[in-house]
Amino acid sequence: MRERIQKTLRRAQFAAAGAAIGGGLGGLVGRNAASTGAGFGALIGATVAEKMGPVDAMKKRLDRGDDAEIAAE
Repeated sequence: MRERIQKTLRRAQFAAAGAAIGGGLGGLVGRNAASTGAGFGALIGATVAEKMGPVDAMKKRLDRGDDAEIAAE
């Protein structure tokens, strides 16, 4: 359950950051572009968060493996 909550929070954080960046860039063009940019940015941010989850899990596994090897020496 904790893993699902962390995954959801990570997705929300990336979506919010993507929306802010997309909205800011779109705002340079106009009001409608800001809205569209925020939508696309949120979608891209959520997608990036989904793809980073497996990377985080793999990194944790590798870090634990390094600690076990050091302790064995």
